[in-house]
Amino acid sequence: MLVAVATFITVLFPPPREQSVGAYAYEAGMVATEDVIARVPFSVPKPPEELERERAQAMESVPPTFAFVVGAADTMNRRIDAFFDRLEAAEDQGEVQGAVRDLALVVSPSQVAALSDPETRGLLRATAKEAVSRILGRGVYDAFQSPLTTTTVTVEESDSTETSRPAEDLVSRNEFLDEAIRRLPRDTPPDVSDLLRIILVRNMEYSLVPDQETTTADRQAMAQSISQVKGNVLQGEAIVRAADQIREEDLERLRAYQNELLAQGLLEPAPLELWPLFGSWLVNVMMLALFGLVLFFFRPEVYANLRWLLLIALLVAVYFAAAAAVFRNGLAPEWLPIAFVALPVGALWDGRMALVLVFVVGVVTGALPEFGDYGTVLVVLAGGGAAALSVKAVRRRSQTWVSIAMIAVAMSLVLWGHGLAVGRDITDVAQASLVSVGSVTLSALLAMGFLWVFELFTGITTDQTLLEWADPARPLLRRLSLEAPGTYAHTLNVANLSEAGANAVGANGLLCRVGVYYHDVGKMLKPHYFVENQPDGRNPHDKLKPHTSAAIVREHVTEGERLARDAKVPEIVIRFIREHHGTQKIGFFYEKAKEEAEGELDERLFYYPGPKPQSKETAIVLMADACESATRAMQDPTPERVRDLIHSIFRSKLDAGQLDDAPLTMRELTEIEGNFAKILSGVIHRRIEYPETKHLTDAPSREEGTNEGSGESHRT
Repeated sequence: MLVAVATFITVLFPPPREQSVGAYAYEAGMVATEDVIARVPFSVPKPPEELERERAQAMESVPPTFAFVVGAADTMNRRIDAFFDRLEAAEDQGEVQGAVRDLALVVSPSQVAALSDPETRGLLRATAKEAVSRILGRGVYDAFQSPLTTTTVTVEESDSTETSRPAEDLVSRNEFLDEAIRRLPRDTPPDVSDLLRIILVRNMEYSLVPDQETTTADRQAMAQSISQVKGNVLQGEAIVRAADQIREEDLERLRAYQNELLAQGLLEPAPLELWPLFGSWLVNVMMLALFGLVLFFFRPEVYANLRWLLLIALLVAVYFAAAAAVFRNGLAPEWLPIAFVALPVGALWDGRMALVLVFVVGVVTGALPEFGDYGTVLVVLAGGGAAALSVKAVRRRSQTWVSIAMIAVAMSLVLWGHGLAVGRDITDVAQASLVSVGSVTLSALLAMGFLWVFELFTGITTDQTLLEWADPARPLLRRLSLEAPGTYAHTLNVANLSEAGANAVGANGLLCRVGVYYHDVGKMLKPHYFVENQPDGRNPHDKLKPHTSAAIVREHVTEGERLARDAKVPEIVIRFIREHHGTQKIGFFYEKAKEEAEGELDERLFYYPGPKPQSKETAIVLMADACESATRAMQDPTPERVRDLIHSIFRSKLDAGQLDDAPLTMRELTEIEGNFAKILSGVIHRRIEYPETKHLTDAPSREEGTNEGSGESHRT
């Protein structure tokens, strides 16, 4: 599989083939050994960077276009008249201060007083209208919105004619305001001059407005008019002469000649050489082998699963197929879909494994001539690394946008950092950042959309899916809460206990919780046969034979598995139903059957079907189930008695061999035991007896029997 993926990458990105005119391949600075005469006419195209530079210069040479607003002066004069009319009406009512406030003018008290003076008000009105009538017609524009960097501009007149005018003939807003203030008498106080400026700004109407659409169209037309051809070579013309030194322009002509010969079928492409091809393939094999060795030594369970390896290989192949499409379509390298590889691997396995794969894929990407730029490798590593680690923070599919944001920020920061370090144009960096956001969004949404397909293919259940199955509104859990409320309450307690124990030893606490939610669903078929669902104290087992009672208790495992499969519960959760009792003996009914047996007793009828717990999580649940049931049945519990009881349960499970197949160490068992004791001592403790309710909380006279070995309690 590794060889197949390496071969696929090599086929997509073969080493470049050198093509030359005749038998010669020239480089700048070499001396031509013979004349190269053009057999066909051809054109020499301009290099892309030169063509872009010339087009940018041509666009800058096009003057901006402004549209002349004929009625701008009349509109502004009407505004000024309305402004002063409002002040005069307010003066008649003695409310000039209120009018100033209503007009949203920020003025000083002395300026309010000036507006209250009819003579000053008349001077301001006359000066403002004179400035508008005499200056606005020359063409006033907003320099903040359209700063002029050219010497000429184009003005569209009202009769649809265009005139080219010197930029210096136009009037900016500040120039208009300054010229208007100069029309005031020389002895005008500064406060009044500033007041005129405020009034004109408040009622400003520009007579020249930029026509962005026309300007853009003119500039694009000018850019397209730039010739893409640097020169033409006629048939029979000498391209280079023998003994001449090869210059850069000579190389351009030779490349253009070579491409023309290839296009006309007059020159065969250079054959693909074996050794460069083998070298490229070997590099790909060695890099991918690093990831294979990591799996072989540190993740043997992954390496041994064909479907899991096949999915990883397919993800890598899809990434490089997309990379080939990106290169062949001339797209930016930021479109490389590294998140499509990292997110599924991180979600299905873990972030560390995804991180190693990202680094391997990033190195292989950097080894390809098409993506050999150091900045591209940095972007791939940053984006992929963020994707691998973001899975830890994303527990629900609805939080996919959180992951997208984390990846986009990481890629953008690397783009800006590298761009500033190498002096890249700021505009290019900003554009690349936007492209990376689009690429990450598309890749992440595709990855999370296909995740359920990947889960079906690999048989792996992700944390996102587990959380969906933990929803108490799920039909199976809803039935359990309604039909067997005692069992449901017991389930919640065991779930809390199991999750805490799993987290204490680095196991999957979420898996434990969800597994416990479903471990006793089989009890809801005959809930009254289990003590937690017998509130009235009547026990139907009193009227049954021991082997019949044992069969009913065993049945909650087999029937629970059937119910779970009918509900399409994931296999990893169904394991908790099968394994949460292991192959333990149903001791209470076995002992009762021995007492009543007259002949030989078939012991097989009194054992759970199993198997024994095969994982840390199911083993923890087996212990938590037994400990929770036993401590709930304790009379007068104390922390010391709880610890002793839990220790005895752990010891009995070990001695019975129920933990033989679980990968738990003795140290981990000790830590889980201490964790259980701490939690249950806090939950199961003696409460204060209040006098008014003491008669209700006294222990009943008859004794309770508990089958601690099986985790089931039965009233004797």
